[in-house]
Amino acid sequence: MTTGMPFSDLMGVEVLERTKDRVRGRMVVREDLCTAGGICHGGAYMAFADALGATGAVMNLADGARTTTLESKTNFLGGAPVGSTLEGEATPLHVGRRSSVWQTRITNADGKLLALVIQTQMTIFPG
Repeated sequence: MTTGMPFSDLMGVEVLERTKDRVRGRMVVREDLCTAGGICHGGAYMAFADALGATGAVMNLADGARTTTLESKTNFLGGAPVGSTLEGEATPLHVGRRSSVWQTRITNADGKLLALVIQTQMTIFPG
């Protein structure tokens, strides 16, 4: 299933599971998502994780509320070449009334950890 977010859909992010406690997704590393060396660009890792964490935050919102990313921090631990598939799993570290904090583990198909992202989602109430 798609993310419902135009940029994430353009990148090819596919959501496999979405609940209040976990969001799983995958993304194939295409040439247009890479550095000149044919390795997935760091910004693509971050955008992939942001889509998963934001999806989790939305799952926890009250009716009428919205969310936006307030902060994001990424540790890059390994590269992913063109044609490989990234798998991501976002889980909440904190879900509160005004914000939520999500940790996303990005791995390759063999389960090797390639990046760890922690993001804070701010809750925006109507009115």
